[in-house]
Order: sequence, then C-alpha cells, then structure tokens
Amino acid sequence: MSVARIYHNPRCSKSRQTLALLEEQGEAPEIIDYIKTPLDNASISELLTMLDMGARDLMRKNEDTYKELNLSNPELSEAQLVQALADYPRLIERPIVVRNGKAVLARPPEKVLELFA
Repeated sequence: MSVARIYHNPRCSKSRQTLALLEEQGEAPEIIDYIKTPLDNASISELLTMLDMGARDLMRKNEDTYKELNLSNPELSEAQLVQALADYPRLIERPIVVRNGKAVLARPPEKVLELFA
C-alpha cells in the first residue's frame, strides 16, 4: 500500500481537517506545503488528470489573483491556466489528497474517505 500524499496549506481549516481525517484512518501522509514548495506544470497536469478536472476547475475563483489575471477569460488555453496555477499556488483549491494512484479534492474534508473505500 502506498502512503497518502496531501497537498496542504496549514493555514486552511479544510486542509487541517482533511489531514486529521487521514491520521484518524491510520495514515501518516506525506505533507506537501504547496505554498512553500510550488508545483511545476507537469505535477499540476498530473494531478488534474488524476482528479479528472480542468485547470479552471481547480482554481480558487474568489482569490484576488484570479480576478486580477482575468482567469475567467474563456479564450485562455488549458496550458495558460496550468501556468497560472504554477505561478500563483494560492490559486490552487485545497486540499488535494493522493493515495494508491487515486486523487480527490477533499472539499468537504470527508471526501478524502473515498480513497479508503
């Protein structure tokens, strides 16, 4: 069995709740603070594939950066949106948990339990 990995922002209550749920399941997950250690384009694209999402679906649309960069513009390509996520990690919706080759966006935090079904 592989170890769970959580893309975590310790300042986010949902992220902290998800981490606690993982620990309740007996997991000692690898914790990636993606704000301090931003993801590259390839890592973001891999997560998007695992999540079966487009880049815009993973964006925090209420962030000022989202509005300032006009990321709602439908003419932006997927590559441009992925680049924005790489350049501005605070735009990434969190937390993302990967376990046994599957990934979930744990919003609400209980969604992480799907990885244990």
